[in-house]
Amino acid sequence: MRTIFITLCIALCFTACSNNKPEQESQEMKSPLEKMEEKESAFIEITSEQMKAVNIQTDSVQQKNLTSTIKVNGVLTVPNQNKALVTSVTNGVIKTLHVQPGDLVGKGQLIATIINPDVAPIQQQLQITNAQISLAEIEQKRQQELIAGNAAPLKNLQRINTELATLRATRNGLQQQLRAMGLSSGGGNISTILRVLAPISGTVSEVSAQIGSNVDASTPIAQIVNNSQLHLDIFIYEKDLGKVKEKQSISFSLTNLQDRVYNAEIYSVGSAFASETKTIPVHAVVKGDKTGLIDGMNITASISTGTVMVPAVPTEAIVTNNGQDYIFIVSQNKANDTTKKDIILFEKWPITKGAVDAGFTEIIAVNPLPTNARIVTKGSFFVLAKMTNKGEED
Repeated sequence: MRTIFITLCIALCFTACSNNKPEQESQEMKSPLEKMEEKESAFIEITSEQMKAVNIQTDSVQQKNLTSTIKVNGVLTVPNQNKALVTSVTNGVIKTLHVQPGDLVGKGQLIATIINPDVAPIQQQLQITNAQISLAEIEQKRQQELIAGNAAPLKNLQRINTELATLRATRNGLQQQLRAMGLSSGGGNISTILRVLAPISGTVSEVSAQIGSNVDASTPIAQIVNNSQLHLDIFIYEKDLGKVKEKQSISFSLTNLQDRVYNAEIYSVGSAFASETKTIPVHAVVKGDKTGLIDGMNITASISTGTVMVPAVPTEAIVTNNGQDYIFIVSQNKANDTTKKDIILFEKWPITKGAVDAGFTEIIAVNPLPTNARIVTKGSFFVLAKMTNKGEED
């Protein structure tokens, strides 16, 4: 009988040890962050005096008419019609440069001069043609007078008219060539120096030539960018495409400089995905002051999609801890028998943030909020700090 009793005791002990083993292994497999979160209680006790001292305020969740926005990323661009490469229509050697990067230039302003001896024969030919035209015009007048007096055949006048028309066509072609090169199409002086002028107004973004370098029609001397027509290229995910349309307002700031906000207006919504991404390009034109904006800058934008009635709390009521957003709700009131002071019990409640507008933020509770819940609207960071310190002490 004694042997049976001992055997039963050993079996019960073995079973108990086996049942505890998975729990111990599960505890050992938990990450340090999970263990820390277990230590940190979801509740915190704060006295009425503490609430007054740090000005902790509570209120119910309100229904607010907030402006809904879409957060997107994009880049500033300048349309190709507002960019220009400064080139020479003929080859030559740079003699002078009159601009440097950052200079503001107007259309037709002198950018550089180049030397090309090959333009001298064109000017010479123009002068010869002008002389021939003058002689042909005199002959034409003489033939007209002879024909009027029946002293010459009509064919002589027809021949001189043909020669005069040919010479005038030749002169027009030579003049057009010289104008394209930046040379005067009149006068008796022959020059081998060509003037290169700015094709548009804007800012010189780059000077790629130097004095003494050879250039031709395919060699840029400089580049000019006109930022007055800055555009915004942003990219919308498929799920938000239905919320975006033309004429919508956009507020944006530079990714590396968030303290200044600029405005833009959508003028075109793409109809195909951009490359291999699941985003649709949307184009907007920048409005108002463009100071500090340059082609190629990365931006972060918000697109206003209208107003919605949503549950919202003051933005300062929301705190973030370990990557999760929370609010604090009043769990219950109870009296502390030792100190005879009221104590309020607060509970940390996980939420997801939605639309943000006018100091309020839409909240989406991970778990349904208690009916008529009161939340901390001011002083949430003090409550979080006290709760975190409590967790560390535990």
